[in-house]
Amino acid sequence: MASKNLLKWFLFGSASVGGFVAGTAFEKKYKLWGDTTHQTFKRYPGLPIYGVVSAATPFSPTPAVQESSSVNRVAQIMKYGFPSLDNVKSYDDFVLSYDRRNRVAHWVFEHLSKENIKYNDGVDRSTCQFKPDESIHPYFRSDNSDYKGSGFDRGHLAAAGNHKSNQKCIEQTFYLSNMAPQIGEGFNRHSWNRLEKHVRKLTKTYENVYCCTGPLYLPRKEANGKNYVKYEVIGANHVAVPTHFFKVVVGEKSNGELEMESYVMPNQRIDDSVPLTSFQVPPDSIERAAGLLFFDNISRKKISKINGKKN
Repeated sequence: MASKNLLKWFLFGSASVGGFVAGTAFEKKYKLWGDTTHQTFKRYPGLPIYGVVSAATPFSPTPAVQESSSVNRVAQIMKYGFPSLDNVKSYDDFVLSYDRRNRVAHWVFEHLSKENIKYNDGVDRSTCQFKPDESIHPYFRSDNSDYKGSGFDRGHLAAAGNHKSNQKCIEQTFYLSNMAPQIGEGFNRHSWNRLEKHVRKLTKTYENVYCCTGPLYLPRKEANGKNYVKYEVIGANHVAVPTHFFKVVVGEKSNGELEMESYVMPNQRIDDSVPLTSFQVPPDSIERAAGLLFFDNISRKKISKINGKKN
């Protein structure tokens, strides 16, 4: 009896040692666990070491230079911090945070300069097509059919006109993840377009322009005296129609001086005679309404002007 038990323990011990040896060899071969020197974690400004910004367009594994340049571009765009870290996606020339519940981005970030908004003869906007963003799970993405017959435009958050120096970059602005339902006549095609052009013109004043754009869903007081947040949803995917849109812009001069402008526009027909300055608001009012922190890596004391007034 004792010899049988001894034999069982011997077999059990042999199997354990064998498994340990095999496992160690496997780990060494494939560089798993244990030795973290074989693991690479991408660092992004404002993100913890394990934070990940997913690439919305796939990178081929061969060209390491391409991936490195993409990471550098993200770092450049997000130099002054991320407004939030919810479902952040990077594209070649802009970065966004996607709201899976509303099927519209929380925010979209761009970096503009004279160089990168320069017109390129080889870029043809007319060939660009609105398309679903397949990097987003089908449950949460919007589709062209959601906008069809809705009465709303597919309004760019990262403006196509900001990315006309490269065909691929302008095409990526037509992903529906970069769109929000906007009133067409009097807003998307007019006043909102005026604001986009104004931001591009800032590159004549500043060496670098950092622009954050996004939707707002603001409360309204109803007849009973109570405040309600109400917004329409469109299509089978229930894409939210924002009540307002914001832009928060920081201009960086060659001497490092920083100035900020911040705007909120209602998603409705606006007369072209209304000056853009009418829509300027304190940036903290947008932060409170959106639940975001803009340019969090900059102390507000370092911003010399906000909406044209000394800070």
